[in-house]
Amino acid sequence: MGRSGRTTCATAAALTLALALVNTACSSGTGGSGGRGAPGEPRSKGAAAAPQPGPPRTAPRLIGDGSTAYTGPQPGQPPAKPLAKGEAPPQFVVFSWDGAGEDGSGLFSRFREVARRHDADMTYFLSGLYLLPERERERYRPPGHPRGASDIGYLSDEHIADTLEQLRLAWLDGSEIATHFNGHFCGPTGVAAWSPEDWRKEIEQAKWMVRNWRTTTGFEDPAPLPFDYDKELVGGRAPCLEGQENLLAVAAELGFRYDSSGNGLQVWPRRLNGVWDIPLQSVPVPGQPFETLSMDYNFMVNQSGTADGDPAMYPVWERQMRDGLLAAFERAYDGNRAPLIIGNHFNDWNGGIYMDAVEDVIKELCPRDGVHCVSFRQLVDWLDAQDPQVLERLRTLDVGQAPREGWAAFRHGARDGDGGRAEGR
Repeated sequence: MGRSGRTTCATAAALTLALALVNTACSSGTGGSGGRGAPGEPRSKGAAAAPQPGPPRTAPRLIGDGSTAYTGPQPGQPPAKPLAKGEAPPQFVVFSWDGAGEDGSGLFSRFREVARRHDADMTYFLSGLYLLPERERERYRPPGHPRGASDIGYLSDEHIADTLEQLRLAWLDGSEIATHFNGHFCGPTGVAAWSPEDWRKEIEQAKWMVRNWRTTTGFEDPAPLPFDYDKELVGGRAPCLEGQENLLAVAAELGFRYDSSGNGLQVWPRRLNGVWDIPLQSVPVPGQPFETLSMDYNFMVNQSGTADGDPAMYPVWERQMRDGLLAAFERAYDGNRAPLIIGNHFNDWNGGIYMDAVEDVIKELCPRDGVHCVSFRQLVDWLDAQDPQVLERLRTLDVGQAPREGWAAFRHGARDGDGGRAEGR
């Protein structure tokens, strides 16, 4: 199961800085739309892509206490187009991060830069408490727990400011800011026991913390986050992958378009209660007869059972995770082309080997032609743009199963309803 990683007054100056950041992002290849084509179409790859002008920007319109601001459409978003007749689906890969706080490890900034260099957009599942100072903890009322309670630590003011900076820049780079909710409560007294109304309260509080960090921190200098979080927040991942059934009972009503709180197989996603269910996936563990979920925590539990295992095994375990994720990619790419979903935490478990393994996978996969490292939001944009009959047909393909006659014949069958055939790969 997934778990949280380690966490050891709108002034004129802030408004000016926000506008400067937006304009800078739009004039650069990384923050604007540089090199991005529609999924499935050729696109420039890597840091050498020529800068392209971004879309026109609007002056920031402050929201509430000025913690957030509407600055226009997000830069760097690829257009979502339906598959053409006979076209094979693009191979999507989603890298996502639970918690998404910038503490002294500097891992948020490290992977934001890795994403920029290798043409990747990602999803950062922000824990709302990472923007709430501990001295203000009683503002948080977690369902079933005392006011201010949390199973993850609060960040220092310095690290709240660092997190705000990374969130701002990540969004301007083109990545998504989603939610990991707040207090990260697991087990029988945690989110698994929450009612739909409990989830509603938790989501409303997560939004409130993002929209009101200027009030709770007293910070005046940082620029606003350059998005309206009521509109930006379209999905999340529950702590420990628990409580999804009751979460989905209210998710669509609260603006969610997807949820990644489940666990499943490498097959095409489906809708549940009006939102896309896009779970973590079972992937190979090289050298073992079993598979595990596509998340760093699950590899760690299966390898050492603790965050501080035998250092002599670190190279073996790092290679095992990297090769397992790459094997999962090849199985999808040569098979049903289902999106590969990878979950992570900013952590130093077993000497930081999982961070190095994930970075290697990003470097290997994202620059490849025909591969699209996207956020969950971008993936569901693409899913929503497809003919529902085409998606239904894609869901008939099992793990690693490619159409026997090839994609052109398979896609033709989707339109004519001939049933088609597929083979295992």
